[in-house]
Amino acid sequence: VQLQASGGGLVQTGGSLRLSCVGSVSTFREYSVAWFRQAPEKEREFVAAIRWYSIQYYGDSVKGRFTISRDNAGNIIYLQMSNLNPDDTALYYCAAGRPITSRIRSESGYGYWGQGTQVTVSS
Repeated sequence: VQLQASGGGLVQTGGSLRLSCVGSVSTFREYSVAWFRQAPEKEREFVAAIRWYSIQYYGDSVKGRFTISRDNAGNIIYLQMSNLNPDDTALYYCAAGRPITSRIRSESGYGYWGQGTQVTVSS
């Protein structure tokens, strides 16, 4: 499975962005998909995940501000980001896999990764 992430950019504090992640296979809808992010000199952080049956999970730092969703066909995953602040500045990666629930927030739960899209929030 190849993943293509897009939608990053430069936005001011309080602004919004929508990231997209497209999978290369027709069975992409059967995968759980997550977003992770990594800021300079920091460890990669779980942002959000969605199961194929649309159950959602969020990291504590984005809960209430970010929403993960799938399109009707299940082939595109969106991350709607609102009320952004400079702490959200990072390279955002989408990842796909079939993690068990205990690993839904762990990088080890996902075997396929996209190339990342940069999000920069100015103060």
